[in-house]
Amino acid sequence: MSGVIDPAELTAGHIRARMAGTQKPADPLAVDMPPRSHEWPDDLRRMMCEDLKPAGVLIPILDHAEGLSVLLTQRSPELKHHAGQVSFPGGRMESADADITATALRETHEEVGIRPDQVDVAGFLHPMLTVTGYAVTPVVGFVQANISLTLDEREVQHAFEVPLSFLLDERNQELSERELYGVTVPIVEFNYSEQRIWGATANILIAFRKLLLF
Repeated sequence: MSGVIDPAELTAGHIRARMAGTQKPADPLAVDMPPRSHEWPDDLRRMMCEDLKPAGVLIPILDHAEGLSVLLTQRSPELKHHAGQVSFPGGRMESADADITATALRETHEEVGIRPDQVDVAGFLHPMLTVTGYAVTPVVGFVQANISLTLDEREVQHAFEVPLSFLLDERNQELSERELYGVTVPIVEFNYSEQRIWGATANILIAFRKLLLF
């Protein structure tokens, strides 16, 4: 497929075709830097890439009759890292995990109750850097539109869906900034139905958009 795709016309078949050429990363610590990170001070960029830990998240896509949507979670306010933020289900790789895909699927099952056999893995994005020292590999997978969720309330406050067309429309992307280790840095965010989607989650969505639409 060539040219720019209209997000509103995106189908599950298009996503599968685009993801078919992707591969699980050979090195889950070889991260892509966040958008606009070239504007960060050099010392900050170096510090952020030290002692990275591998992690995996699932981008769960649901194919409804009215269109595709993405399942997101709001993390518990009691968590040590990223408390209360919007995220994809996922977490840190453990020694028992066969690979980063197993990590993403295990964590998804633990957090929202979707079993690994209920996920049709379509492909992968490159590992992404987080401000808390993780190299996060996004795994793209389809799940049934009517799937039942069981939330681990210790980690997940609630789960919700956002139309994929909204997240892939660059007009819904907003520029903002935050303070990071005493330095003000530019960030990108989305705001949907009172939910603020920013940080690594927003960066993953931007990378997903580039892969699907261009």
